Amino acid sequence: MYGTPLKSGRRSPGARRSPAAGKVAGRPPRRPALPSSGVRPVLDGVRRLVQSLRLSAEQARKRAGVSGAQLFVLQKLAEADAQSVNELAARTATDQSSVSVVVRRLAESGLVERHDDARDHRRVRLTLTARGRALLRRSPASAQQELVRAIEALSARERKAFASFLARVVAGMGEIPPALFFEKEEPAAARRKADA
Repeated sequence: MYGTPLKSGRRSPGARRSPAAGKVAGRPPRRPALPSSGVRPVLDGVRRLVQSLRLSAEQARKRAGVSGAQLFVLQKLAEADAQSVNELAARTATDQSSVSVVVRRLAESGLVERHDDARDHRRVRLTLTARGRALLRRSPASAQQELVRAIEALSARERKAFASFLARVVAGMGEIPPALFFEKEEPAAARRKADA
């Protein structure tokens, strides 16, 4: 009935439970779970890969004054001059918008020139300047070039499986644009303005 006090040892339905409630006296708190077996070799491989790319980018900045991504693009442009942006994107195995950002920065630095295509004035051809070629002669090797060669050394089945596993791991980390390594991306609005 209303007004009747609760019996000793029973909680009121609205009463809060203390943080210690439910713990067994004398039992230590449960430790956080350790990573599953096999996680560390995967992480070690990723660490070595990122470290190699980072050190390569630092060397490019110190010795040539360009980013690792810019050096990679220059090296690919040197393989076949007078490429379009789409052709250069295919050679660097990335998307056209990422390459366009790098090319614009290289052109602003006087390392790359843009020329109208004589056969199709809607297209632009890219060539290295004398300054760009001189920079390549004193530049260090690119870790991105080595990474591409290592991936190409895998069989087609291995590349497909590797790409599938990697995509699943990256999907668990959220949406990340596949930009060129260690190259600062521009906001979408700035990219649209630059391409206009």
